[in-house]
Amino acid sequence: MAITGVDVSSYQPERFSTRGHHFAIIKATEGRSYVNPHQRGQAAHARAAGLVVGFYHFLWPGNIKAQAAYFVEKCASVQGDILALDWERTSAGTAATSAEKDQFIREVQRLRGDTHRVILYCNVDFWLRRDTSSFAGDGLWIAHYNGKPGKPGIQAPWVIHQYTDRPVDTNVAAFANREALAKWAGTTSGKPTPPKKPKPTPKPGGTAYTVRSGDTLSGIAARHGLSLSALLAANPSYKSHPNLIHPGDKVKIPSQGSGSTTRRHRIRPGDTLSAIAARYGTTVAKLAKANGISNPDQIYVGQTLKIVK
Repeated sequence: MAITGVDVSSYQPERFSTRGHHFAIIKATEGRSYVNPHQRGQAAHARAAGLVVGFYHFLWPGNIKAQAAYFVEKCASVQGDILALDWERTSAGTAATSAEKDQFIREVQRLRGDTHRVILYCNVDFWLRRDTSSFAGDGLWIAHYNGKPGKPGIQAPWVIHQYTDRPVDTNVAAFANREALAKWAGTTSGKPTPPKKPKPTPKPGGTAYTVRSGDTLSGIAARHGLSLSALLAANPSYKSHPNLIHPGDKVKIPSQGSGSTTRRHRIRPGDTLSAIAARYGTTVAKLAKANGISNPDQIYVGQTLKIVK
């Protein structure tokens, strides 16, 4: 199943049509000098209609950290809103590189990753021919106007498919309903959410892993140094349908040995050391020391980390 949504910019009125839709993603900024003058009104209108809200930044080449800072400062987001990077050709015919795209996403994750999902928007041509890392942050928002909503014609996992621009940019999201999308995004209503309470220290019996887009149970098991059977034993509800997991689900990671607090985590695209530390209730300093990491900003996909408390 999928749900529908629109993305709008200053070309659309503040009171755009929300009928039949479940989410709206609003242009906030471009480069280091443009702010959508209608974004606050558009966001208020979307929230009043009960939609999940997001904001996007149109990326120009160069000054990537400055653009990321400009975006998070100027966009009218609240905790739990989706933040997106719009990666395409500029009006000058230029385009940021794949490395610049990755740098922007990681910088926004560093600045706002604790309270927002950060995703990538691009078309099929950019994803297949310009991208060199397959990195899309917390999810890929793919544009392919093929007349087949929910079938963008790529092999990579995706969270949103923009399938037409008539009468406005219209999308489907790979979630069963609006509530599932809101849960994944980090909010449960169209209203701003209060600050999150500190996460409790995990009990010795295991920890909880939050499923992200693209995850599989076998992949989660491998990243934590477990067999699939051990993971299923700790999560019996998945035994009959091990392939049916959804972003936002909580999967129990059982302890490895009596009283042990050591785990293994295999790094996947979008991971940061700070996010991994928060996920396991530890600190960046402890992870860096236990794994001989001199620069916490340099970790690599496929690398296996020892998790210590």
